[in-house]
Amino acid sequence: MRQKSREVQNKLMKGLLDLVILQFLNAKPMHGYQIISSIRKNFGVYFGPSTIYPLLNTLEEKGYIKSQWDLNHERPRKVYELTNEGQNLLSFTENSLNHICRKISNIGLSKNLMNGVNGILQRPIYTTMKKPVAKK
Repeated sequence: MRQKSREVQNKLMKGLLDLVILQFLNAKPMHGYQIISSIRKNFGVYFGPSTIYPLLNTLEEKGYIKSQWDLNHERPRKVYELTNEGQNLLSFTENSLNHICRKISNIGLSKNLMNGVNGILQRPIYTTMKKPVAKK
């Protein structure tokens, strides 16, 4: 039973990876390795650079995040931050996920499926969607 729950959580994570990244960036600007580490720490799932960096590029091309080089370290790092458009996407997505979860509950899908969905949504990072984005 635990294995199936884990499979559902991993599948949801893959589908919601862009949202999870936006949530982290909603909390604070981060570079790619910080994002990879934060995902692993908070969700127990490893997505490597070959998954994360192309997704960051896509999110930037769509205007949801922006980046700039931080040259104040030994190695230059590209730091990503959420844009207003990204914040709008987070708000829309939160409403959509809540709606979907209510619909799933109403049709009575299995308790394991709902536990998997709720496990993803109730992780600490989900609460960062409520934090306002600092204006620069």
